[in-house]
Amino acid sequence: MLQAIGLTSSSRPHTPPVVDDLTFEARPGSVTALLGEPGSGKTTALRLMLELEPGRGVTYFRGRPLHRIAYPGREVGVLLGDVPGNPSRTVRNQLRMLCAAAGVPSSRADTMLEVVGIAGLRDQRLGSLSLGMERRVALASALLADPCTLLLDEPAAGLSPRERGWLHALLRGHAALGGVVLFTTDDAKEAARSADRVVSIQAGRLVADQDAADFARTRLRPRVAVRTPHAARLADVLGREARAARRAVEIVAESGSRLSVYGSNCAEVGEAVFRHGVLVHQLADETGDAGAGATSVPQARAGFPATGPEAAVVPGARAEAAPEHPRDGARGPASVVRRLGGPLRPLRYELLRVFGTATPLLTAALVVAASVLTTLALARVGHTPQNRLLAAWPALLPLPPAALGAGLLGALAFGEEYRYPALAADRGTLPRRMGLLASKLGVCGAIALLLGASVVVADAAALALVFDSGPLRAPVEWLAPAASWAGLLVGSAWAGVLASGVFRSATAGLAAVLAVPVVVVPMVRRVLDGPTAYPVGGLGPRLRNLSWVQWPPEADRVLLGALRVLAQPVGAALALSLMVLLCAYGFTGLRSRVRW
Repeated sequence: MLQAIGLTSSSRPHTPPVVDDLTFEARPGSVTALLGEPGSGKTTALRLMLELEPGRGVTYFRGRPLHRIAYPGREVGVLLGDVPGNPSRTVRNQLRMLCAAAGVPSSRADTMLEVVGIAGLRDQRLGSLSLGMERRVALASALLADPCTLLLDEPAAGLSPRERGWLHALLRGHAALGGVVLFTTDDAKEAARSADRVVSIQAGRLVADQDAADFARTRLRPRVAVRTPHAARLADVLGREARAARRAVEIVAESGSRLSVYGSNCAEVGEAVFRHGVLVHQLADETGDAGAGATSVPQARAGFPATGPEAAVVPGARAEAAPEHPRDGARGPASVVRRLGGPLRPLRYELLRVFGTATPLLTAALVVAASVLTTLALARVGHTPQNRLLAAWPALLPLPPAALGAGLLGALAFGEEYRYPALAADRGTLPRRMGLLASKLGVCGAIALLLGASVVVADAAALALVFDSGPLRAPVEWLAPAASWAGLLVGSAWAGVLASGVFRSATAGLAAVLAVPVVVVPMVRRVLDGPTAYPVGGLGPRLRNLSWVQWPPEADRVLLGALRVLAQPVGAALALSLMVLLCAYGFTGLRSRVRW
């Protein structure tokens, strides 16, 4: 049972709310249509239900609001707008990533591709799909975790009649197994034909809440549908007879050979056809509404003009057919989906998200190529320390290419999700708890280390190949430079992750990485270059005496190396920036009521 109570959107001063005190319910085992004209507040109502829109009111999904549900994706399947995903990601990779987020086996992706009939498109990229195929992928995404409730915003918009029939058959199959289906539409024909209950709204307020049969009888006018090659002649005949009998009849030409006659019935029209010898191919009672696209026949109006509909719907012609596999993707006694939980679930999702596109490999290739060229140029000029030579870090650049690449990949961790909301950051299912953050930091940190090692190896190999190892010397101390290099790369990646999570943009995340050497380092340098009244020498032995566990004296070198890295302006600036960004992320992201 879905219960929406008192939904009211926030409004600007002197402006009425888009949704105003909207209350209705959608029952299990039935399909409910939320009907309204464009701009009537249908989408805003769905966003209020999903707690994505500021406002008042509450929505209960089987007795619980969304923020009280531990795994929202398993309770509510959502379709808002276009297919949420990176256009360069394949269909199968997209669904496998969402499987990891929902905590279901990856094999569920292939199952749902079979259910929605696009198994042959599993290797196609999302950006190359047609509108109909996009809708099928979106439905597969919504059904992955076998949710009890489906919330769909204009799911049939732009689809062909055949695809609309398939869509509504699938929704009815989900409802037949005990699920709740709520979809929005601005087409009264579609609502009357495809839903069991119709909730009509206007200007954000409830107008009517009716069974589909009552809706068709009270809000849609009956009409006679006539198909004839002599439409103009028949329209003239029916108009003359209606004027002679002083009956209110309206005749609408919907195409070159189709007429809709309001205010009459099949018997009267059939008698007129027989008397005047007009050939007809179709004569049927239908139910219509004020649809668009039809043109009225002015000379055919007779009696008292009536305002009526201009499109048709067959009364009671509901899509009763179930999908080919009704037990797949719909909740019911025979539908069992194995759940995968535990702390590795966010890690599975993040790995599939990162390596689902070619971005990491392309970034790594560009970084290695830029580093090799920079290293060769520095070696040719000379006078560059070996550590900076292997890192491809000229003194004029704020950061080496490897740090920029690590920061870019870190910035995409959240920035890509907000640009292409695969987890629906705008649908209330984006996990923001520490498990997801830890997974992103861990994966991006590991990628940054692999990228740094690849750059050093490639630069050393290039120097050995071009200059016969002339610029290279055996290092006297390698631990501190290696720790400094690793800290720079991991810190840049983490700064990108946290900044993109705070500002919800990959561009802002990369800008935060660049701001560390450009803005923060000069400020830290001023502080560190100032005089100090107390030296910090001998810190290692003092810490060893205070600790419960006595570490070996060799560990002092590691500790002093780490302190030396932090004492450098870049290290101190990175540490300071990470602390600030972590606090900002905790304030803006972890305060969300949405839970992983």
